[in-house]
Amino acid sequence: MATGRVMALDVGKVRVGVALSDPLGYTAQPLLTLWRKNRNDDLRSLLRLIRKHEVVEIVVGNPLHLSGDVSPWARKVQEFADEIRKRTALPVHLWDERLSTRAAHEILNEAGHDQKVRKYVIDQVAAVVILRGWMEAKEQSAARAALEQNDARELKVHKEE
Repeated sequence: MATGRVMALDVGKVRVGVALSDPLGYTAQPLLTLWRKNRNDDLRSLLRLIRKHEVVEIVVGNPLHLSGDVSPWARKVQEFADEIRKRTALPVHLWDERLSTRAAHEILNEAGHDQKVRKYVIDQVAAVVILRGWMEAKEQSAARAALEQNDARELKVHKEE
């Protein structure tokens, strides 16, 4: 497995939650909450984090409607993701984030987090949920591909017999 961190972003109108994988891509941890100022300052801050943490891939939560339709906010987030892609030349993936904030609230409830501090960490936890979902899907896809490759080898062996 290639080394390098994957960064996940939960982009909101007021805050951006940031999470990182470990260098081997096994775990996801919250990093910080970026309080938004303006697009250029936000991008500049994210670019610094990307360099500092040696990020090799970025996953951006795509806030679709529950129906799956693209929301007006999703269009803005997609433009933001495109700008990150252009400025970094890194792979940037959009990941369906429907219900990630709800899952983040459930995680914080289970951990007994105080309502007063929740707004400072909720976006980070949502970014972790996004990153975990993307990492699990990538792992499942790799496992399916390995099984298909193995099945193809076995079929070839049986045909040769």
